[in-house]
Amino acid sequence: MRVLLADDEAEMIRALRLVLEKNKYSVDAVGTGPEALDYIRRTVYDAVVLDIMMPGMDGLEVLRSARAEKITTPVMLLTARSDISDRVAGLEAGADDYLPKPFAVSEFMARVKALCRRSGDYADLLLTVGGTSLDCLRYELSTCSGTMKLNNKEFQMMELFMRHPRVVFSADRLMEKIWGLDAEAEIDVVWTYIGFLRRKLRGLEADVEIRTIT
Repeated sequence: MRVLLADDEAEMIRALRLVLEKNKYSVDAVGTGPEALDYIRRTVYDAVVLDIMMPGMDGLEVLRSARAEKITTPVMLLTARSDISDRVAGLEAGADDYLPKPFAVSEFMARVKALCRRSGDYADLLLTVGGTSLDCLRYELSTCSGTMKLNNKEFQMMELFMRHPRVVFSADRLMEKIWGLDAEAEIDVVWTYIGFLRRKLRGLEADVEIRTIT
């Protein structure tokens, strides 16, 4: 699952990014409104978290522009403003949720998970293809032969494959979806993680495989 964080407070970005990545989300982070809109236009996210007060364009302007362009990604607004009128303005601009600062990390994560469920692709928490299952709460890959824990990137890649078992993904698409637009890693890292997953599937004697199409 990929989330965009847009906030001009560096400490807030670092803290929320750490929480999301701990929960196996891929995260892109920006600090201005124009950057946020550019990322929303170029990438399909499962959820967007927008601070209202940002330089360049505020979060409401970003949201209105995205909705005007028919971008339907679920959006949660973050703001220090807690007046009812401000919440109404955010919802009328097209927000799916609104979280006033300060907030508890547990509430933030619960709301992000709810947003991702609204995106339509991530409702199931237990994925099964053939005799192979992926537990999206425990990040475990299982067959009748046993269970293996997956690390962050392994889980994200396996989840993508199992939610779309008949879809062919290019290496570039996997790089963008899992590592992000600004990733410093080389494209070879995609093949490295595919290799990790193939070994785990073989170790579990899985009846599914990751194929390369040339």
